[in-house]
Amino acid sequence: MALKSTIFKADLQIADMDRQYYDGHALTIARHPSETDERMMVRILAFVLHAHEALSFGKGLSADDEPDLWQKDLTGAIELWIDVGQPDEKRIMKACGRSNQVMIYSYSSMSNIWWNQIASKVDRAKNLSVFNLPAATSQALAKLAQRNMQLQCTIQDGQVWINGEGESIQIDLVQLKAPADAAR
Repeated sequence: MALKSTIFKADLQIADMDRQYYDGHALTIARHPSETDERMMVRILAFVLHAHEALSFGKGLSADDEPDLWQKDLTGAIELWIDVGQPDEKRIMKACGRSNQVMIYSYSSMSNIWWNQIASKVDRAKNLSVFNLPAATSQALAKLAQRNMQLQCTIQDGQVWINGEGESIQIDLVQLKAPADAAR
């Protein structure tokens, strides 16, 4: 008998002063049996960073052809593809061909090894951005995971803070790759 996903609820209050985006989101997140709290919380962080009315969770670990999060336009074309973790080169290049913009958020202590192995292979992807979240930060985020969460998220001048359960976590992302148009 297959294990079922665990359902988590997150009430997010987002104040993104960099994008002038202020809104609340009531998320229902299905955590796959093989997914850790750490990975799920990084998915929530990715949602916070790109919050939009059309942004939604994909099937994630359950499907090879869908990202962790995506945003589609009214025609169904993929505007934004977001993966969490350490996808392989083939998946990254396929995503870059299917979407206007691809974002990857890696988070483990092994991320530098992963990136050193694939950086040259995905360098030609002009619409790819890759960020690394320090392992200590992603582990601190994992401690906020509860079946019912209330999180306040603030973004200002590139700084990100997430508050929940009396804890405040500062998120310092390291950009490993910028899209080609941002590099100019």
